[in-house]
Amino acid sequence: MSNGGNGSAEDGLGQRLRRFQERFEPVVTRVLLIGIFVIGLTAQFVKPVGDALEGKAYLGGALLSLVGYVLYDAVRELSSSVRVPTRVLVNSSQLGGFVSEAFHARRVEISFLGYTGETLYHELYHRLEGLFDNPGPTRSVSVRMLVPDFGQPMTVPSRVGDDAVPIDDPAFRDRMIRRCQEYDDILSDLARRLSATGRLSVQCEYRCYPGIPRDKICIFNRVQVLHGLYDVSARMRLHEMGPEFYDPKGYRTDLNVWSREGTAAAEAAVTTWIKHFDDLWSLARRPDWPQRAAA
Repeated sequence: MSNGGNGSAEDGLGQRLRRFQERFEPVVTRVLLIGIFVIGLTAQFVKPVGDALEGKAYLGGALLSLVGYVLYDAVRELSSSVRVPTRVLVNSSQLGGFVSEAFHARRVEISFLGYTGETLYHELYHRLEGLFDNPGPTRSVSVRMLVPDFGQPMTVPSRVGDDAVPIDDPAFRDRMIRRCQEYDDILSDLARRLSATGRLSVQCEYRCYPGIPRDKICIFNRVQVLHGLYDVSARMRLHEMGPEFYDPKGYRTDLNVWSREGTAAAEAAVTTWIKHFDDLWSLARRPDWPQRAAA
C-alpha cells in the first residue's frame, strides 16, 4: 500500500510540475526573446551599452530574436497539433488498477454504465472489504451502477433464432436480473457495514436504463473516464447442446482512457461523458428487485 501511495504522490507532483511548466513556459520564453531584442537594439544605437557588451552584431541578433518572438506562437500551435492525444487503450481485465488508484482519494466516486458490471463488481468488492482493516485516506465512497432494464423485452441479451434473428428470452433476462440483484445486495451490505463503523460513509446503488448494453463506461472520481463498446454480436451457450444466446462479454471489452490531466480535447471528452452519465442516472429508475427478494 505504501508503495502505491508513494507512486500516486509522485505522479501528482509530476502532473503539477507539468501544469506549472505549461502555464509559465510561454511567458518566460517571450520575456527572454523580447529581452534579447531590446538589449541588442539598445546596444546597436547606445554606444556605452555596445561597448559594455563588446559586440558588433547587435542589430542582427535583435532582429533574429524578434523573428523568434513572432514565430513562437506558431511553433507552439504546430507542436500542439501533432502532439499524441492523452488517450490509451486498456482491457476491462485491467480495471483493478484504476479502482485502487481511485481509492487513494479522500472522496471516492465511481460510476458505471454497461451490462451487469461483473468485472467492476469483483474489483469493488475486494477494495471495499479492505477498508475494514485499512481505510487509508478514504472517508467517503459513492458507487453508482447503471445496468439495462432486464424486465423489458430485449434484443441483446436474447436467444439466437433462425437466420441469427434475436428472440427475446424472459428466462435469460431473469438470469441477468438475479446476477445484478446479487451484486447489488452484496455491495449494499458492505456499504451499510462500513458506514456503521463510523469511520466511513459508503453508498452503493443500482439503477436501470432502457435499451441494450452497447456502451461500457467507467468514471473514476470525475477526473478519469474509460469508454468502450460491447461486442453485441457475441454468443454463448448455457449448455453444450443448448441454444445460443446473444451475450456481450464485458471482460473482453477494450476501453479508451480519457483524463482531465491530458489535452484540452481529453478534458472536454471527460466533461461530456460525465454529463451523459449524470443525465442517464437522473432519468433511470430504481430496480424493483429488493421488494421481489423480500417477497
